[in-house]
Amino acid sequence: MDEKLFETRTPILRPARHGNAFEETIERLLQNIKLGLFGVGAKLPAERELAEMLGVSRATLRDALAELQKAGYVEVQRGRYGGTYVCSRSSAGPGAYAELDPAEVEDVLTFRSVLEPAAASLAAKATLSPAQRSHLLKTLAEVASAPADLYRPKDARFHVAIAEVTGSPSLALAVADVRSKVSDLLDRIPLLEPNLEHSNRQHQEIMDAILRGDHEGAFRSAQDHLQGTASLLHGFLGSSQTDISPQQVASNP
Repeated sequence: MDEKLFETRTPILRPARHGNAFEETIERLLQNIKLGLFGVGAKLPAERELAEMLGVSRATLRDALAELQKAGYVEVQRGRYGGTYVCSRSSAGPGAYAELDPAEVEDVLTFRSVLEPAAASLAAKATLSPAQRSHLLKTLAEVASAPADLYRPKDARFHVAIAEVTGSPSLALAVADVRSKVSDLLDRIPLLEPNLEHSNRQHQEIMDAILRGDHEGAFRSAQDHLQGTASLLHGFLGSSQTDISPQQVASNP
């Protein structure tokens, strides 16, 4: 691999944080493709080398590259000069959407990062009635079993349900509003099966923390979950991500 190219992109192709390794691998790769550091027609580094650069397992990298291939960002060529190459254009997402203002994307994600972890924490602190617990578990089961075409609305319903059991109608309305905006953004990017599986595990972690009354655990789990979604949106939509705050603690794989 060209040494100059490697040095140029190294500071940007920084290791993924392990709490959302798949999502952040997608983000890192897309950032470098969109910045031209992996140019059109360029061959990506070998799997072992690229995984080391990203600080992720080769299995995680393969999952990420497989999804980027489905989305039209890279293609795999076989034979003597085989490898993974950057495509001339991407086919990710429909092109009928209005142009996004990166500042508006950041505003939505920042507002969500404040609201939803707080809602999860408050839900864990609340004395939940049997009906409220049943409501939470029902929405969790529905998103976990949803087919791909229904996943996002069921996902949104689950997140709003958490805010509903806090006892604050204003908070529930605010979460519903920001989640609607997030759903509009998510509709612009492809559904990634590994991300849906990861999201379902994170949903379960949030629910477990709420039901056992662990408000700090609920806050952290919600925060980690939202960071994964933000990573995908930043990667596919091309908006810039602000650095993670010291309070955001990445979990181990």
